[in-house]
Amino acid sequence: MPVPDETAAQQLPSAIKALEDVEILCVDCRQTFVWSAGEQCFFRDKCLENPPKRCKECKKAKNKRLAAIELAALIGKRQHIEVQAQCAKCECITTVPFYPSQGRPVYCRACYLEANLPRSNGTTGRV
Repeated sequence: MPVPDETAAQQLPSAIKALEDVEILCVDCRQTFVWSAGEQCFFRDKCLENPPKRCKECKKAKNKRLAAIELAALIGKRQHIEVQAQCAKCECITTVPFYPSQGRPVYCRACYLEANLPRSNGTTGRV
């Protein structure tokens, strides 16, 4: 049985100590979460360059949504969804039949129709 490398074992705690816990804002729930030094060490060891964008709860929820979409696609079932989102114009809470893309605005029905209905001069008020 191979003997573990003692120098690597001694360096590991100092490598973790060199990293500090970092607070990150979750892109989904807008709450801060802690990216611990141990998690940072794991990311570094796996050559992952980008820090996490979601807290653990939102990451689990996202993975669950993606798994449901994949399962529906595999069995050929059309999935009907409703996702809560905040309107980018009037800031009311609305539901939409899709998962909003990160960084793209979502509008409630009234604001969407206001922006996209043809006007008397033949143009739309596209947002």
